[in-house]
Amino acid sequence: MTPLTALWLPILISAVFVFIASSIIHMAPLWHESDYPGLSQEDVVADALRPLNIPPGDYMLPRAKDMAEMKSAEYTERMKKGPVLLVTVIPNGPVTMGKQLTLWFVYILVVSYFAAYVAGRALGPGTEYLEVFRFAGTTAFIAYTVALWQISIWYRRAWSQTLKETFDGLIYALLTAGVFGWLWPS
Repeated sequence: MTPLTALWLPILISAVFVFIASSIIHMAPLWHESDYPGLSQEDVVADALRPLNIPPGDYMLPRAKDMAEMKSAEYTERMKKGPVLLVTVIPNGPVTMGKQLTLWFVYILVVSYFAAYVAGRALGPGTEYLEVFRFAGTTAFIAYTVALWQISIWYRRAWSQTLKETFDGLIYALLTAGVFGWLWPS
């Protein structure tokens, strides 16, 4: 067993490496460029929605109140007529990334902490690089990716986007694993 206090450096350094890698992945025109295509009539849609003053949040359209309504002919007709939407409305205004980047870095630290916890409980000081890599990398991969799949399963998000983000998570996990293997206490 390795105490978490001995793993503060791999936790921090792996978080920094993942943060840098994720910034490069999302700023460079690599595989995420097509994740959110625009609507062909964006202005028409925006003009139609603007007067509704929809508050920020997650919405479903059409939305049944209960299972009985979901089985009704009226609800079935609304589903057939469309549009059928899952929508996230964010606050109006300029895009600022400070809060999201801070929260993302905190999230990365939490993932690295759990990778340290699992590896630290299973492995002692002086463990070989590949063994540390395996424990830290598996934990980080699960944390970065597995919950993403539920969105495609239940909310029909494009599997192509989920798979791209799973690939991102693999990169983040490999970086985390590599740093832990490199900086594991002897």
